[in-house]
Amino acid sequence: MANARDEILARVREALKVTAPKPHFKSEPVSGRSTGTVKAWLPDGGETLSEQLNLLTENLAKLKANLVRVSDVSAAHQALQQIALTKKWKKVAYHSHPLVSPAAEALNCEKWEVTSSFDKQKLEGCDAGITSCEALVAQLGSILVSSESSGGRSLSVLPPVHVVIATVDQVVADLEVCFAEVLAKHGQKLPSMLSFITGPSRTGDIERILVLGAHGPKELYVILIG
Repeated sequence: MANARDEILARVREALKVTAPKPHFKSEPVSGRSTGTVKAWLPDGGETLSEQLNLLTENLAKLKANLVRVSDVSAAHQALQQIALTKKWKKVAYHSHPLVSPAAEALNCEKWEVTSSFDKQKLEGCDAGITSCEALVAQLGSILVSSESSGGRSLSVLPPVHVVIATVDQVVADLEVCFAEVLAKHGQKLPSMLSFITGPSRTGDIERILVLGAHGPKELYVILIG
């Protein structure tokens, strides 16, 4: 037991002596280690917008999220209308936002603008929740939502379908850039809720079979403008 303890402590002391690259960076040479490199444990986020968009597209597909690329706001409205028509939505809830409100109001179904009041049963009775977001993280295919961009957590969790309307300039490479931009935007007055959404809700707890919609929306759509 003592030998194992000494070995563990020796590794800790070694790690403290050598500066490692940030975890989302590519592997790079590091002096003082027998291997010569420290392996990055998070995927690369891409250096250019084109690379980031390709990574975001790939990751959303892997996560079984639906990405709809459109050229402008008008096309975003048409894309949302097409989804609503295909899915036969009768009632939707949405958060007030310049990108979201006009698109939601144009839908030919019952609309509910969620403000400070969140009625659980009413939200569960909606076919979809429509929000914006703070950022789209190419590195992981994750979507950062907040109380400011998406209302409370309930709107993106209770309806069986979640639709996010965003613009290309909200795509960021990795988590570091994402947090930096949130701090730059909000400063010391951060939104009361920040939450990362990585694909539709899922679980593999039962016999390792992937089940979508276990603890939240079964479907996730991202309408990306630009």
